[in-house]
Amino acid sequence: MNRPPGIDVRIMVRAIGGLAVILWLAGCATPAVVMPPPQEIKSARQAEILGVLNRLGRNGDWLVIRGYHATDNAVSILTNTPWSHAAVLDMDNLQVIEAESQGVHVSPLNEFVTKAHRLLLIRPNWATEKSSIQALVKARSLVGKGYDFLGLTGLNVPDRYYCSELAVAVYKTYIPASEQIPRPVTPAQLHYWGRILYDSGNPEK
Repeated sequence: MNRPPGIDVRIMVRAIGGLAVILWLAGCATPAVVMPPPQEIKSARQAEILGVLNRLGRNGDWLVIRGYHATDNAVSILTNTPWSHAAVLDMDNLQVIEAESQGVHVSPLNEFVTKAHRLLLIRPNWATEKSSIQALVKARSLVGKGYDFLGLTGLNVPDRYYCSELAVAVYKTYIPASEQIPRPVTPAQLHYWGRILYDSGNPEK
C-alpha cells in the first residue's frame, strides 16, 4: 500500500480509536450500537425498501445507511450522526458500488439493504439523465481501487476512496468549481448536495 511519507497509519488508527472512546464517554446523542429488529419486522421493511428503490431509484443515486457492523458504529459515533455508510446505486443490475475496507467493490442491492438499519435514497444535485449514466460508468471504473483510510482524516490520497468520497467523486466532472466539498465528507453530509427521495425511518418507531 502506498502511504504518504511521514505518516504512521497505526498511530492514526489508535488516535481515531481514542477519539471514538472519548465521544462515547461524553455521551453523544447518537446511539453507539443499533440492533436489528425482530426478523418479521426486518423482512417486511426490507421488502418495503426494495419496492421503493425499484419505483424511485435511478442509476447514480446515492444510498446512505446506518449499518449494524462495528465499523458502522464507529463512524456513527465519530460523526455523531445516525448515518454510517454510503454507496452508488446501479438500478440496471440491482447492485451498488461501495467502498469498504477491502476497497471499492460491487454488492447486490438486496444484500446492501439487508445490512441497513435505516436508509436514505438521495438524488444528487448534479444528477441529470446524462450525468447519472456517466457517474455510474465512473463508479464501475473505480472497482478494485483501494480504501482511503487516510482520506478519513482529511488527507488527499489519489486513487483511493472511502464510501462518501466515492459517492461525490463519481460526479466530479459535473460539480461546479464554486461548490466546495469538505474533506473529509461524511455520509451524513451527502444530503446537502442532493434531494432526499425516501427515508425508511427507524425500525423501532
